[in-house]
Amino acid sequence: MYEGAVQDLIDELGRLPGVGPKSAQRIAFHLLAADAADVRRLVDALTEVKARVRFCEVCGNVAESERCRICSDPRRSDEVICVVEEPKDVVAIERTREFRGRYHVLGGAINPLENVGPDDLRISELLSRLADGTVTEVILATDPNVEGEATATYLSRLIGPMGVTVSRLASGLPVGGDLEYADEVTLGRAFEGRRVVGS
Repeated sequence: MYEGAVQDLIDELGRLPGVGPKSAQRIAFHLLAADAADVRRLVDALTEVKARVRFCEVCGNVAESERCRICSDPRRSDEVICVVEEPKDVVAIERTREFRGRYHVLGGAINPLENVGPDDLRISELLSRLADGTVTEVILATDPNVEGEATATYLSRLIGPMGVTVSRLASGLPVGGDLEYADEVTLGRAFEGRRVVGS
């Protein structure tokens, strides 16, 4: 335990996701040793992001105005919506340059252990977006874990009766991976998602 401001900084850094006690301590001492100008830039960036960034009124992605750049882009297709858990997932999919539709960010996944239920997510907003019949397909791109699967299953049951095609991102073995290191769920999905190759 350190005294006063140093311990307060370590405690606050330790509250960040993925930052354990040792990492928090390393970051705190890095900041103590850093130039005052470097620390000021960090403080300014944190202050600026809290002041300017909000969530898009349409999809829930991060934005600096009422709508994010994707919802404001007239070249994107309104017929397909890709449902993701967090804004960082939008960035990951956009890097592929494969998807030209719209997004819907749920703000998490169903997780009873963390007291996160369907009412805590942006599911009603998604259903409202589907109500006018413009959307023909919803791609469920939730994480391939227990919470993501539960969320995808819940959503597919809600959306299916609306006459909208519901698809799920394929999952399976990573390129360059070894079979012996793959878990049973991943291997099972790889078998389910197999496709015929040319002869």
